[in-house]
Amino acid sequence: MMTPDQLRQKYLDFFQARDHAIVPSAPLVPENDPTTLFTGSGMQPMVPYLLGQEHPLGKRIADSQKCFRAEDIEEVGDNRHTTFFEMLGNWSLGDYFKTQQLSWFFEFLTEELNLDPSRLYVTVFAGNQQLKIGKDQQSVQLWQQLFAKHNIKAKVVDQAEQQGLQNGRIFYYDETKNWWSRAGVPADMPVGEPGGPDSELFYDFGLAQGFHQRSEFKDQPCHVNCDCGRFLEIGNSVFMQYQKTKTGFQELPQKNVDFGGGFERILAAVQDDPDIFKTQLFQPVITKLEQLTNQSYADASELAKHPFRVIADHVRAAVMLIADGVKPGNKEQSYFVRRLLRRAVRYGKQLELEKPFLGDLVTTVAEIYAKPYPEVQEQQEQIQQVVTKEEQNFHRTLNKGLKKFQQAIDDLQQLDAQTAFELYQTYGFPLELSLEEAKQAQIKIESKIKDKFAQLKKQHAQQSRTASAGKFKGGLEDQSVVTTQYHTATHLLHAALRKILGDQVEQRGSNITAKRLRFDFSHTKPLTATQIQQVEDQVNDWIDQDLPINKQTMSKAAALKAGALAFFVERYPAEVDVYTIGDPDKEWVSKELCGGPHVSSTGEIDQLKIFKEKSAAAGVRRIYAKT
Repeated sequence: MMTPDQLRQKYLDFFQARDHAIVPSAPLVPENDPTTLFTGSGMQPMVPYLLGQEHPLGKRIADSQKCFRAEDIEEVGDNRHTTFFEMLGNWSLGDYFKTQQLSWFFEFLTEELNLDPSRLYVTVFAGNQQLKIGKDQQSVQLWQQLFAKHNIKAKVVDQAEQQGLQNGRIFYYDETKNWWSRAGVPADMPVGEPGGPDSELFYDFGLAQGFHQRSEFKDQPCHVNCDCGRFLEIGNSVFMQYQKTKTGFQELPQKNVDFGGGFERILAAVQDDPDIFKTQLFQPVITKLEQLTNQSYADASELAKHPFRVIADHVRAAVMLIADGVKPGNKEQSYFVRRLLRRAVRYGKQLELEKPFLGDLVTTVAEIYAKPYPEVQEQQEQIQQVVTKEEQNFHRTLNKGLKKFQQAIDDLQQLDAQTAFELYQTYGFPLELSLEEAKQAQIKIESKIKDKFAQLKKQHAQQSRTASAGKFKGGLEDQSVVTTQYHTATHLLHAALRKILGDQVEQRGSNITAKRLRFDFSHTKPLTATQIQQVEDQVNDWIDQDLPINKQTMSKAAALKAGALAFFVERYPAEVDVYTIGDPDKEWVSKELCGGPHVSSTGEIDQLKIFKEKSAAAGVRRIYAKT
């Protein structure tokens, strides 16, 4: 059986023999491209060269590019969708065009990989009069010639979505299926974006398998773009020859070829099994899960395979992202790593995995990619630490949040925005997780819940800032969003100093502006560079954990008895507000008497940087920090 490494190398060797320069994969986080968070396609790093810039290695390029697409995360669990994947790519930058591209790809599949040509089907662009771009008849003729060499008469079919396959081999589709750009269909493309018609190739896993009859699409016509699972797209040749302008589309100075072949999917076709999770890119992880759970993936029903697939995909994606420098957090790329790991933990519970397990899978993923991406194995220990720490943090809130979720839906028989926000506010329960739990329990979800949730979060932040207006003095220049974030950060800073230096540390004052925070504390000697870094790392770790912040009003005596800190007790009235960062009933980070204002969770604070530490008075040190 062909291994993943053999397939990847066979592809690169094939195009190297046809004068293509082989380039390494670009990072998953694109360099010098603020328009997107991740490298989501093989062509993304090639855009400057498609637009006419000369590539230093020439006009023919090939690679295997690491890619990540978060928009597919809800689809993961079937037999073919993933978030992380590799894209086999070859490019002609104004050199060869349709004739060589289609014939080479067909040759690679049928002669190098020995795929049966009778199980290959293709689609082409049907044209668009408004775009003033006609039907791609040239590609149709080329495909017919290639199939004819194998004594296959390739019938051309239109309107397959409405009428089905009709014994066709080549199918016309409009721009929603057979046009490619980074931005999608032509109407969504910004001015300056390149794009063009494409020709996709599909592998047929067989009518006898009964995919269509078993699927939710059984009452609709089956065609190659149907989602029943019978056909799997394995390659797409994009004829990148147009650029969007203010008035329409104009031809680029050069005609380009941008080919992308789904590595995992081609491997599944070679193995003649539609389940990509049975390939060696996933099986070692699934085997490890079988050992941890004492359950069999092969014997599981299609629905029971779902958690195996989600975990295998998500841990693989998270490991590759972390290896490229992205750690779990609440901002931009970091948020997606956190979401992947938290979803994996949640699906682990469906397999009765109650203890942290993701760290055990990191080694397996590193071994799978040891040859093409040795940097993953080199960072294995650090990646394991990051993954395990994130998993442990999430476990602390997950169980309690799930119990609260169950109580809420038992009472309401639906998930509404208010309940979802309370779960988030009290237990750090992400909205996405509440939505997934509701879908799994087949509970009704309030309409426009995401918008309503966002509004509740915004209202809470505003109330936190204004509820104590006129009462809180504590050194704030104003009560803007930024100073509110800085004020909450002083509580984290105070807790981190006490954790690193000892409980003898006590707050001695603070001053906050929109540009920075200043925090004074009792300590007899300067902090070392190591101590400053430890304090900073601890604060930022708590920020990344997106800990909930809860306010309780109680008597001063009760607050002190509950362990709340107060270093200016005489300044507070008989009834006080106590702000708790973290789970108020369990492992909280900070609990202090305070007049506010505060953010609703630590994730609303940007990463903090300590830029100065100095003496403020005898026995008092002063820290300056900013986000």
